[in-house]
Amino acid sequence: MTPPRTPQIPVVVLAGFLGSGKTTLLNHLLRNRAGTRIGVIVNDFGAIEIDAMTVSGQVGSTVSLGNGCLCCAVDASELDTFLETLTRPSARLDVIVIEASGLAEPQELVRMLLASDNPHILYGGLVEVVDAAEFDATRQRHPELDRHLAVADLVVLNKTDRVEEDERERLRARVAELSGPAAVISAEHGRIDPELLFDPALRPDGEEMAGQLSFEDLLRQEECDEHEECDGHGHADHLHAAYESVDFTADVPMDPRRFMAFLDSRPEGLYRIKGFVDFGTGDRDNTYALHAVGRFLRFVPRPWARGEQRLTQLVMIGAGIDAEALAAGLAACRAEPGPDAADTERAMWGVLRYVPEPAREGHAEADGAEADGAEADVQEAAVEA
Repeated sequence: MTPPRTPQIPVVVLAGFLGSGKTTLLNHLLRNRAGTRIGVIVNDFGAIEIDAMTVSGQVGSTVSLGNGCLCCAVDASELDTFLETLTRPSARLDVIVIEASGLAEPQELVRMLLASDNPHILYGGLVEVVDAAEFDATRQRHPELDRHLAVADLVVLNKTDRVEEDERERLRARVAELSGPAAVISAEHGRIDPELLFDPALRPDGEEMAGQLSFEDLLRQEECDEHEECDGHGHADHLHAAYESVDFTADVPMDPRRFMAFLDSRPEGLYRIKGFVDFGTGDRDNTYALHAVGRFLRFVPRPWARGEQRLTQLVMIGAGIDAEALAAGLAACRAEPGPDAADTERAMWGVLRYVPEPAREGHAEADGAEADGAEADVQEAAVEA
């Protein structure tokens, strides 16, 4: 019997130039976390850690790096030290957010995360925050913004309330052009739905302190008091309109080649894919947990439970996506009746190159050299321009 895997904590990188609204967005996530336990690494540039003070007290596990850019001043082993603190079982965190310095190099931060030796973390995406009102001026001051957008998994076009509608459309089109397949979400005051970045935590009854107003509840009530249109539930209830979610279920196994071709050609704006895939004769013993965020892709096999119904169940999240086209594309990935088992097993190599090495060790045919290259492929796929 394969021992159960320790759940991995997604690590989200929150980047953007000075004044774009990163801290405002982070505070919004903390205020609308719906019971999700968030750990924060705040990376400030300079000795006075204003950003760290801004989020202070809103999350129990804030680690402030300070004194320079994370990508310049902290190597991968030092970052691992901070991540080790936040991933201890006693911290009981569900997600970790790194708020990068406005002068940080996002691509290097992603590489550091992917190079981490911590088995308890999982790359959760690079979120680039852009100031809509200052976009053109920021590009003039920082031409590297184009490069940052090109490697982002999700772009938040923030402060859209400060520009006219025609200008918003122009900016959105330009940002989408620069960011390629990344999803682009418009926002005011950093308000985006937390479910874009991480799944809400499901707590056993009684685990959270019921019947008492939390700090989060008090902050939301303050926001309601300041906005007459608030109905008492806060702004988060209206944020789902900014993105789409598509569910897919199939009781027929998926063809590995067709499914990987679908993933390789997934449309622009599709930010996250999560769920489980049944590859039938490709691996009769396991279902495959799928985690895709932006360009990053990973499969983790798990033995089928006794009596478990063999299904493929996926959820796709993005902005401006065609739900019907996605569903049709996945339906076309279903395996034909009576496939050749040996051919299907060979086709599984396209899947196995995105399986972490420890989970891949159970496949007797795995070649060592190809296995080493597969992890490099996963890392490059997440940060390619």
